Amino acid sequence: MTRSLQLVDVFSDSPLSGNPLAVVVDAEGLSQETMQAYTRWMNLSETAFLLPPTSDAADYRVRIFTLARELPFAGHPTLGSCHAWLRAGGKPRQPDLVIQECGAGLVAVRRGDTGLSFAAPPLVRSGPVEESFLTEVTNVLGIERAHVVDATWADNGPGWVAVLLNDAGEVLALEPDFSRYAGQGSLDIGVVGPYAAGGGCAFEVRAFFSGDHGEMREDPVTGSLNASLAQWLLGTGRATAPYVTSQGTRLGRAGRPRIEQDADGTVWVGGATMTLSTGEIDL
Repeated sequence: MTRSLQLVDVFSDSPLSGNPLAVVVDAEGLSQETMQAYTRWMNLSETAFLLPPTSDAADYRVRIFTLARELPFAGHPTLGSCHAWLRAGGKPRQPDLVIQECGAGLVAVRRGDTGLSFAAPPLVRSGPVEESFLTEVTNVLGIERAHVVDATWADNGPGWVAVLLNDAGEVLALEPDFSRYAGQGSLDIGVVGPYAAGGGCAFEVRAFFSGDHGEMREDPVTGSLNASLAQWLLGTGRATAPYVTSQGTRLGRAGRPRIEQDADGTVWVGGATMTLSTGEIDL
């Protein structure tokens, strides 16, 4: 059966500078095994599959796959999926608000003058990082424990542990090596460091995670991580919204996630989205 496909660039105003996402627009009837196999074949960090919603409150449903597994939630697939759904003719119940259904539940996506932004979902794990595990993390990052200003669990689905360094330069200088990880299972590390005041970006962000066979991958631009980092940085007074982060610099990308916060405390993560290619896939 032939299905529509869009390749969407997310989180950058310049084409080919953000995080690419493949979106299969009409995925109804595909098995989980086919979705996972297609994701591995595409070899992008994530591929999204759009489906009719099962919740009366949702406009559409999405299943999000990495090369290794399905995720309950991810940021750049949320924005990219919403963009693809709207471009394919999707009509939301509310003109300026789209409700996405995913494994983590319902996620609101706001439509505004600056593009799409999603409401950061609640964390499934937060709080201090065990010192023994933090030692493993610093070993992987190749830094001394003393270089860590703070660390926390910032998991909203993918499994992030967040590490704050002194400045953006230290973040950009990291040369991580997952072969130094002595633990078991997957490892998802988000690292953040501030820029000097007055620049275009407030923080530099890097995201490292385990690939299909345990190897290290670096994500170009990561919505879920920027969401949980924002909740942490805003909550501890280390950031003031609105602000823009930089991500993907070491990979030759120019990711620019935009962070906003409502009066009620809701954190929104937004960025540019653009379809760079459309086509069909026979699955």
